[in-house]
Amino acid sequence: MRRRTALAAVAAGLAAPALGTVHRVGSGQGLRQALDAAQEGDTVEITAEALHGEVAVVDGKRLRLRGAAATRTVLHADGRHAEGKAILVVRNGDVSIENLEFRGARVPDGNGAGIRFESGRLAVRNCAFFDNEMGMLTANAPDAELMLEGCVFGQAPRLGTVLHHLLYIGALRRASITGCHFSGGWRGHLIKSRARESRILYNHAVDGSEGEASYELDLPNGGLAYVMGNVFAQSRFTQNLALVSFGAEGQAHADSLLVMAHNTLVNEAAQPGWFARVWHERLPKEAASRFVNNLMVGAVAEGGSVGSEELGNVLLPLDALATTPDGRVLPRDRTGLAARTIAAGRVRDVVLTPTAEFHPPAGTQALSPRSAWLPGAHQS
Repeated sequence: MRRRTALAAVAAGLAAPALGTVHRVGSGQGLRQALDAAQEGDTVEITAEALHGEVAVVDGKRLRLRGAAATRTVLHADGRHAEGKAILVVRNGDVSIENLEFRGARVPDGNGAGIRFESGRLAVRNCAFFDNEMGMLTANAPDAELMLEGCVFGQAPRLGTVLHHLLYIGALRRASITGCHFSGGWRGHLIKSRARESRILYNHAVDGSEGEASYELDLPNGGLAYVMGNVFAQSRFTQNLALVSFGAEGQAHADSLLVMAHNTLVNEAAQPGWFARVWHERLPKEAASRFVNNLMVGAVAEGGSVGSEELGNVLLPLDALATTPDGRVLPRDRTGLAARTIAAGRVRDVVLTPTAEFHPPAGTQALSPRSAWLPGAHQS
């Protein structure tokens, strides 16, 4: 079986010919100046292991920004910010950011992000976001597109000023999140997306033993949401007993559909919860939700079944679950589970059969076709 993590993909990218001119930034050199000097199609490469207090804006360019250190290059905010928003502000361009770690963003309004994405197209690969007021935050930009692959989000600060979401996506046209790792929330959500279309595939959103996040996934305005192959787990300290929420704030996108297939959802709270809560009364009348071949572990609240179509889902008690040394979440005994699933089929030409699974610490591992599938996120 071929195994390809996001880190391997980035390493391959680093070995490839550079686009345009390469502008290198070492320790003590100016990131902002290099980004300002870069032209269309250029690459800005940070050769230092860490930069302190280097903040910048990328505006209206097509370029690549990457860390060249063996591990991720760390950008420490150290009390500084760009435009009162973030360590890095990105808008009006077509930008790729790779192999960087963003730490310690603080701004006057309490929404300091590692990256603030405002418009255009942005791809973020093998990056990490720790101890930021907002790990990553986007504006509401109806023509913008965001892609995240193999990223890590964690260590939400406990400042008590605002809700510290690890990832907050505004009303974009499209957002995709693949092979990312989320943990260590506090009051805010691990993932929140208002995008018209959200594709959330093969991620590991497990709050951890000390996490105090609210939802693991919040889709407050509905939209087209394809949620497949993820592990979602709330801790005993959760701020909200629903793991996944769809349509809670109303003002829903006219075309709203929630599809959840082959996810593992774990309620570790001391009381029963909702594995997914669909706010039907706040969504368009024709909005639908399809739940197929999900593995739900832990106590479920009365009335917790929310899908307009539910097939092949399996409910297990919490003690039936185990975590492997590499971080996968699996039933202790998988005997007979494949017989309880169905052919997942497709919705709007989106195939619901998994083609990959999350591979720790971040990234994905391809899955070969098989005649029978287990419920939940992990097949191997």
